[in-house]
Amino acid sequence: MTLYYSLVFCLLVFEMAVFMGLIVPLPFTIKRKLFTFISESPVVAKLQYGLKITFIFILILFIDSVNRVYRVQLELSSFSKEGGAMGAAALGTDRMEVQARKFYSQRNMYLCGFTLFLSLILNRTYTMILELLRLEDRVKHLQGDKQTGGKDSARLASAGDLGEIGRLKEELATKDRDIETLKKQADGLAREYHNLGDKVSDKPEGPKKDL
Repeated sequence: MTLYYSLVFCLLVFEMAVFMGLIVPLPFTIKRKLFTFISESPVVAKLQYGLKITFIFILILFIDSVNRVYRVQLELSSFSKEGGAMGAAALGTDRMEVQARKFYSQRNMYLCGFTLFLSLILNRTYTMILELLRLEDRVKHLQGDKQTGGKDSARLASAGDLGEIGRLKEELATKDRDIETLKKQADGLAREYHNLGDKVSDKPEGPKKDL
């Protein structure tokens, strides 16, 4: 394996390790801190930028390996057609060489292909986990607002009940004062009536006229 395909293999192993780290179940607080660090760290941002450039080169290697597999397949087809014209020993040796080149080309194609495919899976998994964390934060925030709103509603209801009771008490006190005022007025009218009656009864009667 050449140096650049060895590096591609190392990158594939690194992607597998990162993917396992993403799917490992962790507490919500630890996971949120970890992904907050990853999304806000400038070092991680530079690393992601470098990986994007690396994946472009891997894509070029993948296209080259596919082209090599196609050409080797054409050579094998030509060997099958020329089998009768060439000697058996020469044909066998050349065919084994072509088969070996086909194996290496297919290996390189699968290596680059799986590396690119896993990079897409990692990107999608990372995005989904970030969305999940945002949704969990939003749910907790809404639950907190709901509980606070319930408490505020209870306080407002209690305050409303107290205000209603106070208003009724004030109305009752006002009516009591009105009743007391009416009683005093009635007592005053009764005294005036008795005084007038006494004055009328004490007045001397005049002489009666004879008919």
